[in-house]
Amino acid sequence: MAYRVYLHSLGCRLNQSEIETMACQLAAAGHAVVDGPDQADVCVVNTCAVTAEAERKSRHYLSALARANPEARIAVVGCYATLSPQQCAGFPGVSWVVPNAEKERVVEMVASSPSPSSSPLPLSLGRGEGIRTRTRAFVKVQDGCDNHCTYCITRLLRGPARSRPLADVVAEVRALVEAGCREAVLTGVNLGSYGRDLGVPGGLRTLAETLLAHTDLERLRFSSLEPWDLDEGFFGLWENARLCRQLHLPLQAGCDETLHRMGRRITTGEFAHLVQVARAAIPDLAVTTDVIVGFPGEDQAAFRASLDFVAAVGFARLHVFPYSPRPGTAAARLPGQVSREARRVWARAMRALGAEQAARFRQRFLGRQMAVLWEQRRRDGMWSGLTSNYLQVITRAEEDLHNRLTPTRLVATQNGCLVGEVLQ
Repeated sequence: MAYRVYLHSLGCRLNQSEIETMACQLAAAGHAVVDGPDQADVCVVNTCAVTAEAERKSRHYLSALARANPEARIAVVGCYATLSPQQCAGFPGVSWVVPNAEKERVVEMVASSPSPSSSPLPLSLGRGEGIRTRTRAFVKVQDGCDNHCTYCITRLLRGPARSRPLADVVAEVRALVEAGCREAVLTGVNLGSYGRDLGVPGGLRTLAETLLAHTDLERLRFSSLEPWDLDEGFFGLWENARLCRQLHLPLQAGCDETLHRMGRRITTGEFAHLVQVARAAIPDLAVTTDVIVGFPGEDQAAFRASLDFVAAVGFARLHVFPYSPRPGTAAARLPGQVSREARRVWARAMRALGAEQAARFRQRFLGRQMAVLWEQRRRDGMWSGLTSNYLQVITRAEEDLHNRLTPTRLVATQNGCLVGEVLQ
């Protein structure tokens, strides 16, 4: 019997990649991946617990899901399921709690459900088809982490670093290209460590070179890369124009004392030098980053140092997180915990700086012609897409632009986006 399955991902791109893989596996097994929970026999939620806020969102979504379809059986998957399995099991409708170590068994669990659809289903990918043939696909190449950042619970929930065989990644990307995908985003918990456990010479650089040489993928993008995993020679990859001109390099703090307490393996001086070398090697590069504010022991002077460092480096996009104590991490036991009010105030100031920097970065490209990969039509009728260096562009067009890569002139800014004119 076939089942109607609704899939939803919370949190990181790695979670999204895993959901995409589940969609493909479910469709291959004869199930239909549907667009909404109200249509489903089974709902699968890939949860997040990297922060207290992410955990709260996971709880909220599970509660809402049970209300949306009280008859559906729910599988809670991923980091929240790993961290708090008993809490997850207590939500209405939950039939399975699947920790990270058992994620690959989700399709098998769905197949064994005693609540099949009342009528046979056609072999249709439903929402899964939309996932797999969309413009960009997230490709999981690595899982787990061997770093020891004191604030991070992901290493505890995901386990040690482990890489997929290079040949498997190449085969997946080739299949994506055949399905119409034009951009792949390589993802992992610690992407820069790719291949070390397998003894792949050159690691992530070798993987990227192989994908560019042996597939017809038009655009290849990296997700987050720890700065200490990169050497100056890595930036030679961008001699190939198919590699997207964006680097997400997590900073976390712009103060050396705070970085030390965080267990980060880099200083502010080393980070600034790496960014300088990358920008010199890659024209129009967008450098994006993450910053945590209110880490234990951070005082006003340390926060000001962090704010000043971010201002000096300049980023195309800034993701700001108030520090969130996570159970089992070393940072949760550190003295000098910062008040919630201070974390809130500092986060607001850092986000304001990030918004200013993002606006300045967008302004640099006004009047330029750039290639845009169009992804979807928004509710307001505008098409939305991305440049190679992760600028969001919108345009109004009557024709279907989905999954088209077009030369576009950037003519204005509007609500955090660039407005483009598609050039025929």
